[in-house]
Amino acid sequence: MNAERRRAFVTSVGDLLASWHLPHATGRVYGLLLITERPCTLDDIAAELGLSKGAVSTAVRQLDSWGLAGVIPQPGSRRLLVEAAGGLETLLEASHARARKLIAALRSGENLVDPGPARERLDDVIGLFEGYVDVGEDLLRRRRG
Repeated sequence: MNAERRRAFVTSVGDLLASWHLPHATGRVYGLLLITERPCTLDDIAAELGLSKGAVSTAVRQLDSWGLAGVIPQPGSRRLLVEAAGGLETLLEASHARARKLIAALRSGENLVDPGPARERLDDVIGLFEGYVDVGEDLLRRRRG
C-alpha cells in the first residue's frame, strides 16, 4: 500500500472515531493498527503518525478499554506491543460488556421515576440496549455455528 493511501486511510478512521467523540489521535492509531501486519511499539506508532509517545499511550489505553486493541507485554522489558483487536466476536463482546454496564446503570434508575413519560423514556432506552445485546448475541451464536 503506498504511503499516501495509507495516510489517507489512517486519517479517515481518525475522522470517523472523532465523530464518535473519541480523540482524533485515537482514531488515527486505530486506523494504523488495523492495516499493520505485526504488533507495533508505542515508539513505532508515534514515529509513523507524528504523535507524542504520551498521546499514543493515551490512545492505546482508550482503544484497549473499548476492546478495539490489545496490549502485549514483553517479558523482562517495559516495552509494550500493541495490535488491533481482531474479529467481529472480539469487538461485539467488548461492545456488549459496555452495553450491559449501561443497562445495569439505567435499571438502577427505574425506582426513581413514577409511571409516566420519564419512565417510558427510560424503559425505551433500556429496551434499545437490551435489544442491541440480544441481536448481537444471536449473531455471535450463528457465526460460531
